[in-house]
Amino acid sequence: MKLPAYLGVAAIALSANMAFAGSELKFPPGEDARFNWASYEALKSVDLKGETITLFGPWLGADKKLVENVIAYFEQATGANVEYSGSDSFEAQIVIDTEAGAPPNIAIFPQPGLAADLAAKGKLAPLRAGTADWVRENYAAGQSWVDLGTYKNAQGNEELFGFFYKADVKSLVWYSPENFEDGGYDIPQSMEELVTLSDQIVADGGTPWCIGLGSGGATGWVATDWVEDMMLRTQAPAVYDQWVSNQMKFDDPKVLAAIEAYGSFARNDKYVAGGSATVATTDFRDSPKGLFSSPPKCYMHRQASFIPAFFPEGTVVGEDADFFYFPSYAAKDLGKPVLGGGTLFAITKDSKGAQAFVEFLKTPIAHELWMAQEGFLTPHKGVNVDAYANDSLKGMGEILLNATTFRFDASDLMPGAIGAGAFWTGMVDYTGGKSAKEVGAQIQKTWNSIK
Repeated sequence: MKLPAYLGVAAIALSANMAFAGSELKFPPGEDARFNWASYEALKSVDLKGETITLFGPWLGADKKLVENVIAYFEQATGANVEYSGSDSFEAQIVIDTEAGAPPNIAIFPQPGLAADLAAKGKLAPLRAGTADWVRENYAAGQSWVDLGTYKNAQGNEELFGFFYKADVKSLVWYSPENFEDGGYDIPQSMEELVTLSDQIVADGGTPWCIGLGSGGATGWVATDWVEDMMLRTQAPAVYDQWVSNQMKFDDPKVLAAIEAYGSFARNDKYVAGGSATVATTDFRDSPKGLFSSPPKCYMHRQASFIPAFFPEGTVVGEDADFFYFPSYAAKDLGKPVLGGGTLFAITKDSKGAQAFVEFLKTPIAHELWMAQEGFLTPHKGVNVDAYANDSLKGMGEILLNATTFRFDASDLMPGAIGAGAFWTGMVDYTGGKSAKEVGAQIQKTWNSIK
């Protein structure tokens, strides 16, 4: 489920001074030891004086200023003029611009699907040779990021078109450190330990989980995120990909097993605050509040990085609330998969400057400059994690760096009638008591009807 930008990791970040005017740089070069200034100095060997590079993406308001603060260093080092513009109707506008033959040099896509569509129409330029190898070597779970940026071109041949920069993490469990301390509970390191912890909380007279699927017309997306995380923890990444593409059907036993793995939490009356009958009707924005009641109505809440925006006013992340990685099964030996999202940069009008800007995105400094502000996570293994603006962002960044597999939110990659329709409603039906087999068959029937 793709959420508005203001509900991203910025929701838990500390605000930073974002003043920038003219050629002023937010962090004076060479003065802050957190940054890899050598990668900035090396950029000065690239001469782009007199060249204008246009960027178009989804970032507006505060996010626009954040990316412009990073762009300023590229301009200062290379002499290029970089013009970024954002739009809340980016997806529609970039199609219009490319079809009209008037695209920007670089487009910034919130998810891979649209980029893949444009690549197949011959509207994207492939990235420089060797970029795929660079990503494999320098990004944690590097092959995952290569796969997510590789699409078929107009001739049907696969090429790397997308470079991911700025990620989000969904595989998180939120909790109250004080409640865990009072209960004598430790952070679970595996799914088996998470189930054991849930059982122990029940035995102690508590309720382990708060879960709510309510979201107006989008009710059900919370459950699809659970199922996606469970798919990555019960099946190999290639199986997840087959499911996303409908090569493996929704009523396949492997998919049904992931749905039932979600159900082992959400349909267990002892596990869920208010009982399983309340899960589908509880608003997702209200569901984490049980963590903070006295006594607590629940001890854990699985949700993405944006959820602190809905914690009670005054809640301090890192003190009143914290998070841990939603763990994988030790017995299944599938590593540490992470579910999330991210933005990718693709060249829609090739030029020397466009290629150079993508090369800039490979440098540690391009990541650290945004890390030190807010709302930014990266799988780049060459960055200094101490550059993150606060410990919460650093913790999420370390989850990304420890990932062995990264996969994009499946519902965002599926056709809208499925990922933003039948999958949502199917999970509401399942949570309400229908069998996984019945729900899987109904979702697949809808997919089969799509022409």
